[in-house]
Amino acid sequence: MALDLSMPILVVDDYQTMVRIIRNLLKQLGFEDVDDASDGTGALAKLKQKKYGLVISDWNMEPMTGYELLRHVRADDALRTTPFIMVTAESKTENVIAAKKAGVNNYIVKPFNAQTLKTKIEAVCGA
Repeated sequence: MALDLSMPILVVDDYQTMVRIIRNLLKQLGFEDVDDASDGTGALAKLKQKKYGLVISDWNMEPMTGYELLRHVRADDALRTTPFIMVTAESKTENVIAAKKAGVNNYIVKPFNAQTLKTKIEAVCGA
């Protein structure tokens, strides 16, 4: 099964450079419908306005972290099934375990390339 390249994707990161990098990687993979938010609070507002096929969120953000965003998404009946990939510069075992317990679908450690992102998306979206 091929990836649904038309699914809307929400990229959440407080560093606009990283947002731009992820957007470019998604574009290389063929995804066109990509929105972004600069923190968890903004992401939650967007998630309540539009149904996304995938959320790719950084862990470290202020004031709401990606981990807190994940917990809000999983606690919301309307959002709980949204696929969620966490991105971080750290591969701390305790963070990976906490994210898994909170219901993350996959985890990417920076830096990563388009192939790594594609592999993670395929694993999450069942392609």
